[in-house]
Amino acid sequence: MPLPIIPQAKMGVTAVLVLPLLLLGISGLLFIYQEVSRLWSKSAVQNKVVVITDAISGLGKECARVFHTGGARLVLCGKNWERLQTLYDALISVADPSKTFTPKLVLLDLSDISCVQDVAKEVLDCYGCVDILISNASMKVKGPAHKISLELDKKIMDANYFGPITLTKALLPNMISRRTGQIVLVNNIQGRLGIPFRTAYAASKHAALGFFDCLRAEVEEFDVVVSTVSPTFIRSYHVDPGQGNWEASVWKFFFRKLTYGAHPVDVAEEVMRTVRRKKQEVFLANPIPRAAMYVRTFFPEFFFAVVACGVKEKLNVPEEG
Repeated sequence: MPLPIIPQAKMGVTAVLVLPLLLLGISGLLFIYQEVSRLWSKSAVQNKVVVITDAISGLGKECARVFHTGGARLVLCGKNWERLQTLYDALISVADPSKTFTPKLVLLDLSDISCVQDVAKEVLDCYGCVDILISNASMKVKGPAHKISLELDKKIMDANYFGPITLTKALLPNMISRRTGQIVLVNNIQGRLGIPFRTAYAASKHAALGFFDCLRAEVEEFDVVVSTVSPTFIRSYHVDPGQGNWEASVWKFFFRKLTYGAHPVDVAEEVMRTVRRKKQEVFLANPIPRAAMYVRTFFPEFFFAVVACGVKEKLNVPEEG
């Protein structure tokens, strides 16, 4: 006697109905999670005094937007007053008076160490404290080491190392005495991985990372959190990596992947998550740079050989012998 087909048909109809409902339920849960996460992020910085250095850069502007929306009391630092004023106007134009505060603008050039202490005093006199310091300022230079003057080396080190640590040291006693606060260093992959023709920049980023790694352990007992956020690099808003025949060599393929940058919006959102979750270390990179970090750590001779081959190719220097 043949088996009845009606139960099988019912099962097929049930499966067809359950799958869309399941997908809808998962989508709903993801939406709820995102909304809760967004609201949680905002509550984490509501009424907090947040200092952002180099606020006129691409990342600085996005951090200002994210933290301003979250209800932070912003102190926006930059070395160009007109660009600071433009950022101020942009934030005020979308401000919600019931949730946001008017930002404070401060002229600050971190490469001029002599003015950093005065800026810190100005901020503390204004608000009485600093809850979150986002150290974002950075100066870049590219070229062969022997062609970069020692004067420029020192300027890079002032902007990327001595300036940030001077500001940190000026604000840190207030955090320690209040037993609360967070310092976020926006660093770079070159703080971990040296790339040719960027000796001064990589050295300054290595130095900054070393300082803040040490500081993290020192201030833990005072409930002060030290975080580092290290993208490969932060690209401009509308520029994508060029399309070319990069697969012509392992070197070109490797470094094309290595130089895929993170968008300023994505990094700013990650900085907010870092503050909310009080994460100590974040590395923003696609799998190729992560693999490069692994190779550099466990197979240094191979890594250096690949880098050296790339330099010879770039400079068009023939192999000896």
